[in-house]
Amino acid sequence: MDDSRPIFLQIAEQLENDIVSGALPEESQVPSTNELAAYLRINPATAGKGVNLLVEAGILYKKRGIGMFVADGARERLVAQRRDRFREQYIAPLLAEARGLGITPTQLAAMIGEEDAR
Repeated sequence: MDDSRPIFLQIAEQLENDIVSGALPEESQVPSTNELAAYLRINPATAGKGVNLLVEAGILYKKRGIGMFVADGARERLVAQRRDRFREQYIAPLLAEARGLGITPTQLAAMIGEEDAR
């Protein structure tokens, strides 16, 4: 945890990364807020805030007295959200720049293929 964004957002993103990568499969238990706090040497309330973001988003759910778990369909939802964000952040600006340079979609696809082959 070392970037300029709030720590609770970094915690939420790391848990999302672990879900997307399969390190935290659906229905698996996630570390408790106290475990996260101890490991990261932060206040448990900060860890809880990151976890609660994912609860509010339906990515995690609580089993009373047991802990937090990854919800069914969480990975699929996260991947869909990230694909949409990828399109907005990278594809749309790329296409706009290509249009401005007179690069056709076919030429752009060829350029991407060449780059991928490297």
